[in-house]
Amino acid sequence: MTGLSAIDPATADPDAAQVLARARKAFGGTIPNLTRVMANSPATLHGYLDLAGALDGGLLDAHVRERIALLVAEQNNCAYCLSAHTFIAAQSLQMDPDDIAAAREGRSSDPRTNAILELASALNLGRGALDEQALDAARAAGVSDAEIAEVVGHVAANAFTNYFAKAARVPIDFPRVSPGGRAS
Repeated sequence: MTGLSAIDPATADPDAAQVLARARKAFGGTIPNLTRVMANSPATLHGYLDLAGALDGGLLDAHVRERIALLVAEQNNCAYCLSAHTFIAAQSLQMDPDDIAAAREGRSSDPRTNAILELASALNLGRGALDEQALDAARAAGVSDAEIAEVVGHVAANAFTNYFAKAARVPIDFPRVSPGGRAS
């Protein structure tokens, strides 16, 4: 089955061209296939860029955000997002391959980050439902309510991109990484 088409910035209608220019700026001069496909609905791409930009300016640092993205992509079986976030983690953040693999499993050697990943995992697997034990464990590890709120935001944002990439059958434009496995 064919997915949604990727919009070419050179031939896009004015609304799509404008939001694709915004995506190019947000992604350091490139336009990933995910955003080119999202541009079928400029409103969808604007919403994604707005949420991602806001969360990037939050309390959680880039390494923790990438670990959440890797975990959620792995759990949601999204090869596109897992490939993209593995590339970002390795190339942009210089994360060790063992740390990337651990994040995909929801683990970190740092107790506080580990608690955040456990919370993110429970939230994603529970489809938004969290029990008191998950919240108490995060708080016991020193995670603030503001950070818990951001974890919810990051899990939701990543689940959105996972669902979109899978539903639209977005072609992978990063070195391919398969859920449940390693880079291929």
